[in-house]
Formats: sequence, structure tokens, C-alpha cells
Amino acid sequence: MADPELEAIRQRRMQELMAQHGVGGSGGKQQNPEQQRANEDAKREAEERRQMMLSQILSAEARERIARIALVKPEKAKGVEDVILKAAQMGQIAEKVSEERLISLLEQINNQTTKQTKVTIHRRRSVLDDDD
Repeated sequence: MADPELEAIRQRRMQELMAQHGVGGSGGKQQNPEQQRANEDAKREAEERRQMMLSQILSAEARERIARIALVKPEKAKGVEDVILKAAQMGQIAEKVSEERLISLLEQINNQTTKQTKVTIHRRRSVLDDDD
């Protein structure tokens, strides 16, 4: 979780975005195989660093729980990981996150993002029905 590592990840991401938008002189979305390999390597390296940071922050049980969540809802697991990493970078996490703390965090996130379903029934009136 060192700052130079974070800065290196940010620089790589900025280069990827510039290459995608044609700012870096590549001239469009077409990339040669060397650039594609470099982008894939950068993504893989960033993901490895992310997993390394998570392994330092989370207990083994908490990592297992996130892995199980990722099997069912990968976007939710990624969001929870992002929240945990952001909290760790801001210094809000002083010790390893236990499974119980992870569960309470998941419950808080679920309460904030719960979608309420509203069912409205519109009954059709028949031409033969009279209101009289």
C-alpha cells in the first residue's frame, strides 16, 4: 500500500486512457499486438497489487467470503473491495478486517443500495361496466 505503487498504477491507468482516446498518438482504437500485450500486462500487474493489498488488509476468512460473493455477484465483490481499499488508504482501517466486520460492512452496503420494488396494478375497465 505504498504511495509509489499507487502512483505507478495511476500513471499506467492514465496512459491506458490516453491510448484508448487517441491522445497518445496511436490514432484510434486500433492497437498493435505489442501495445495490447503491454496493456494486458499492466492490468494483470495492477490486479496482482490489488490482491496483495487485500491480502494484507483482510483476514483469511474475510477473503474467502469475498471470493464466494464474487462467484455470484462479481460487481458487488469488486465494489466491497474498492470500499475496503479506499478506507485502508485513508487510514480508517488499523487492523485486519475480520469476517464479522466484513459482514457488517456488507449489511451497511446492502441497506444503502437496497432497491425497493413497487407494484402498481392498473385494472382495465370494460366497456360494459357501468359506474351508475
